[in-house]
Amino acid sequence: MKRLLTCFLMLLALGTALGKEAIPMAEDPVVEQRLIAISEELRCLVCQNESLAGSRADLALDLRRELRELIKQGQTDEQIKEFMVSRYGDFVLYRPPVKPTTWVLWLGPFGLMLAGVAALVVYLRRRSREVADDTMTDEERQQADALLKEGGA
Repeated sequence: MKRLLTCFLMLLALGTALGKEAIPMAEDPVVEQRLIAISEELRCLVCQNESLAGSRADLALDLRRELRELIKQGQTDEQIKEFMVSRYGDFVLYRPPVKPTTWVLWLGPFGLMLAGVAALVVYLRRRSREVADDTMTDEERQQADALLKEGGA
């Protein structure tokens, strides 16, 4: 019984040793609301498929801290987004503007899909030609029928 209690206490102590410090909330709820609204529109540069607001990466924490400071300095949402774009490029925006430098972001998935469909069509056409070329002659068909009749008898 003592061993079980000792193991339980050790596990409990280990769990508290691995815990992280809580992230402080902004003193001003308005700042926090603006931070959430802005960071929902920005992409986490580490995770790439997660918004800056939802990411738990260390870089995302640093960027949110920096966004809080910019908000406290009185910058508008657009000024903050422009700052992020100037620093990290249009990729940081979940909805980057359509311009020549972002065409790959907007049209890339469609181009890949079209290339995949074209490759599939080419593959299926070649395969159907190979199947058509491998048809049996009349003599081979008669031999196959004879073998089938022998097996069924």
